[in-house]
Amino acid sequence: MPTFAPFRAWRYAPDVPLDAVLAPPYDVLSPADVAALQGRDPRNIVWVDVPQGSSSTRYAEAAALLSSWRSAGVLVEDPEPSYTIYRTRFVDATGAARDLAAVLGALDAGGVAAGVLPHERTTPKASTDRLDLTRATEANLSPVWGLSLAAGLSALLVAPGEVLGSVVVDGVEHVVERVTAADRVAAITAAVESESVLIADGHHRYAVAGAYAAEVGGAGGSTATLALVGELVEEQLSIAAIHRLYAGVPFSALTSALALGFSLVPFAGDDPVIDAEVLAGMTDRGALVLVGPGGARWWLVPRAGAFDGVRSLDGAWLEAVLSDISGLEVSYQHGVGHVVDAVGSGANVAGILIRPVSIAEIERTAREGLLMPPKSTYFTPKPRTGFVLRDLR
Repeated sequence: MPTFAPFRAWRYAPDVPLDAVLAPPYDVLSPADVAALQGRDPRNIVWVDVPQGSSSTRYAEAAALLSSWRSAGVLVEDPEPSYTIYRTRFVDATGAARDLAAVLGALDAGGVAAGVLPHERTTPKASTDRLDLTRATEANLSPVWGLSLAAGLSALLVAPGEVLGSVVVDGVEHVVERVTAADRVAAITAAVESESVLIADGHHRYAVAGAYAAEVGGAGGSTATLALVGELVEEQLSIAAIHRLYAGVPFSALTSALALGFSLVPFAGDDPVIDAEVLAGMTDRGALVLVGPGGARWWLVPRAGAFDGVRSLDGAWLEAVLSDISGLEVSYQHGVGHVVDAVGSGANVAGILIRPVSIAEIERTAREGLLMPPKSTYFTPKPRTGFVLRDLR
């Protein structure tokens, strides 16, 4: 089972306006996003977490900037080890009010042997950016997001801790609360360490943590990494789909391959708009949606027996029928509007909307040691980077 521990967190000083210095995770930021965040405040965390400039100097410059923030009191270190409860409050797509809670701590970087499990195959990443940044800063900046199989963790996070700050972004309230009481810290530790933890988001960050620990021989705090851990239960998770975009082949080649496993049923009428009713229909019909050139739309209804022996995941079904198409390029995009725009622009020949993966299927993945196709799940809302930093020295 994994180890999970409190630590002396680095946080922005109380007089620093959090809404000016926090940021989304680095891997969802476009260059324009980074520039906008940099423009908000010279102390915004992206100046360190997404360093710009020359590849030969930017990591050293990021480390020097982080050090200067510590020296100047922009960042201050907690006087004692603590956990940080991270709450997100929002209204979901169905109109239901949601109040999610997870806990930030130091999670074992030892991988599967330590009871920390992947849940999907990862796409190759050629860049060593995160490892180079970790080497230079000797810090964890963006947390890995883990899901604990331990029943009862959520109950341990209900009572409030010491509120340290909050921000509201795009209608989502993000709140952090510090927990230092010995009995409560011990209870949280015992709960997380009693069961495996599944990586929900940040597989690459977690792999970098393991590589860094091996590189430095387990020195300092390297044997663990900053992680946000919540309980794997439906009421504590909000999961969206990550849809597929296709390029590199004619649309006819794509539809011919899809027809081997699906019936292609054109949308009725002249209105191709994909709205909430269509998304609900995907669940009701057990179907996917093909977004084609010129605004055309089709239901992709699985043919009887076509996917016998294939795991019941939309992403796995698509891999099964499209894997033999030479030259096919696949990319991944959350948000229906983004998919429609990507096809309409001509940059992609088609898009396919898939359904969110169920909590039951995620738990099955964990308990049976299985892996989903890449980009199967999109957990939301994303935690903000900068609420908590962890020193590795």
